[in-house]
Amino acid sequence: MKLVVVSAGLSSPSSTRLLADRLTAATLHQVDAEVEVVELRDLATEIARHFVTGFPPARLAAALDAVAAADGLIAVTPVFAASYSGLFKSFFDVIDKDALTGKPVLVAATGGTARHSLVTEHALRPLFTYLRALVLPTAVYAASEDWGEEGLAARISRAGAELARFMAPSVTAADAAPDVDTAAAIAPRSAHGAITSVDPADGFQVVPFAQRLAALRPAD
Repeated sequence: MKLVVVSAGLSSPSSTRLLADRLTAATLHQVDAEVEVVELRDLATEIARHFVTGFPPARLAAALDAVAAADGLIAVTPVFAASYSGLFKSFFDVIDKDALTGKPVLVAATGGTARHSLVTEHALRPLFTYLRALVLPTAVYAASEDWGEEGLAARISRAGAELARFMAPSVTAADAAPDVDTAAAIAPRSAHGAITSVDPADGFQVVPFAQRLAALRPAD
């Protein structure tokens, strides 16, 4: 099983990489996986060259192949102009359009102020939804004042557990109940029915709304 971590931090060390590392540790606490980290700042020139030539240089090609082959993905970006960074977006612009289909993705971001906390919802989640990934319900945003706070640690732990469960659906914490809320939140929806099965290993069962409503009516 393989977990790939994409970090778009520009400095070294960076808070973006620190958040990525903590999310990775939280995931590995729940599931055993090989980890590969893709540092986008090391690939900036290769990404630009790919846009110009249409062909990825060797290091970029290896990173793109790693993401495509991953069982789960952690994607973390710093906030630039109230959205993901240009480097982060450029990397996912050159990835194959089908590479993330059905892949569980944990999205996260770092910023200097809590006012950007919704960047995970208005920017990151739509991006990966467009790429047909399974974006986990818990996205993690860390402002400067969040570091060391219990709230951030709790969000990291929850997000890591969610990713682990969707990388290996049979894996849960020893004393934890199945995460029904998580599965139901990211299950595909139908125009004609509602999802009732929450085990990704068994698939998602669509039950007509009329049948669901009939089951709710009081017996005569």
